[in-house]
Amino acid sequence: MNDFLFRMADFLSRPPGFYFVIAAMVGSTALVPFGFTNVVTYALSVAAIVITSIVLIQGYRDTAAIHAKLDEIIVSMRETRNEVVGLEHEQPERIAAAVERLEQEADEQNPTPRQSAI
Repeated sequence: MNDFLFRMADFLSRPPGFYFVIAAMVGSTALVPFGFTNVVTYALSVAAIVITSIVLIQGYRDTAAIHAKLDEIIVSMRETRNEVVGLEHEQPERIAAAVERLEQEADEQNPTPRQSAI
């Protein structure tokens, strides 16, 4: 099932997938004058849920790949500490604490004040 979902996510995240969705939407809308309003509404609602799920799967894959690449950079650099590798799997409080600690260390190394994001 995972392989099917990943292939579907890959297909729908490219231009042919977008064109397929547009064609399906136009085809569904063309059925409305023939009294298929409930069917069209149901089909488009299900399609929206499926497409949203596929977008989330694709986002998960992208994020996981980025984390793997960043972990590789961290591990390959001899000066870095490997304690942040895998931090994305921790609880939000632990991540926030690690970020705060790293920012404090950065401030100690570079004492110029940092602008806070609004």
